[in-house]
Amino acid sequence: MSHCNVQWLKRPVSLEIATGLSFKATMWVTAGRFFTIIAPILGLLLAPAYGEEDIFTLDDLRLPGISDYAVPQAGQNPLAAHATQITLAAHLTQDAPAIRDGLVWRVFLPEEGEDGKLPLVATAEGGTSTLRLAPGSYLVHAAFGRAGATKRITVGNEPKYEQFVLDAGGLKLDAVLSGGVRIPPDRLSFSIYEAEPDATGERPLIIPDVRPNAVVRLNAGTYHVVSTYGSVNAVIRADIRVEAGELTEATVEHRAAQLTMKLVREPGGEAIADTAWSIFTETGDIVRETVGAYAAMVLAEGEYTAVAKNRDRIYQRDFIVVPGRNQDVEVLLTDLIEPRTGLIDTQ
Repeated sequence: MSHCNVQWLKRPVSLEIATGLSFKATMWVTAGRFFTIIAPILGLLLAPAYGEEDIFTLDDLRLPGISDYAVPQAGQNPLAAHATQITLAAHLTQDAPAIRDGLVWRVFLPEEGEDGKLPLVATAEGGTSTLRLAPGSYLVHAAFGRAGATKRITVGNEPKYEQFVLDAGGLKLDAVLSGGVRIPPDRLSFSIYEAEPDATGERPLIIPDVRPNAVVRLNAGTYHVVSTYGSVNAVIRADIRVEAGELTEATVEHRAAQLTMKLVREPGGEAIADTAWSIFTETGDIVRETVGAYAAMVLAEGEYTAVAKNRDRIYQRDFIVVPGRNQDVEVLLTDLIEPRTGLIDTQ
């Protein structure tokens, strides 16, 4: 497994998460195998002025999934005559301006229906939204990307303004090779997990296949990030903290390289077609099998053995992967091994 390194570029960073405002941050350099990264921008989150007991994160309230709530039924819709105007606004932090775009509002009745689901009675998209609801009690959920908060509200006969503080920020991920060499974006992906394992010992997956430099909206907290370069064993893991109202930019360093295997009759010769390849670590664990004249792959730093099979003959060569040094690995016909003496049995 490659060592985990995260590099911060010390420069101003602008964040605009559909709010219309830019947040500035200055990043610094740190490194370690597993660590926490914080990008301070707006300062500590101030306590909500309207009472913390009224605001819940998704973990605090058992809400149905987006596809699980019940659609409104006849006679159940609170958008009726004598309804009251309710204005809903959401903020990243207590002192931040209202989010202007990218919000999804969902209003539920607080009691489960006969099907065991919370009835959905109203939705809205955009920024600050105005709805008309009949007097009564509701659960309102504000979603902003993967960030969100739920609040119980009571509607009376007078217009009302409800403010939600999402306690959320942004996370932007990237990766480089040794020496700061850029990795092609199409060879790189990230997965974001909960920081703590669940009862099964596994970390719940939050977002798979996040593209480099995409801004992901998340509730403030620590997350476990897995960066994958290629599709074999070049994997870096890090714990990264997201602060409310801030953009956290993390760049990890992969200690890996692009390798191309080929079986040739002489150095620099043409690759021989119809070759079956098996790549082993120095401990004998197989990391990749493929068939073709060329076997191209990204491998983490370390020592490996390439085994090529062609026309019932087995060829073998040891090689070393140097971080950031892309190379061709040529297996020669003179690298022939005797049956049953190599890593692969010909029977």
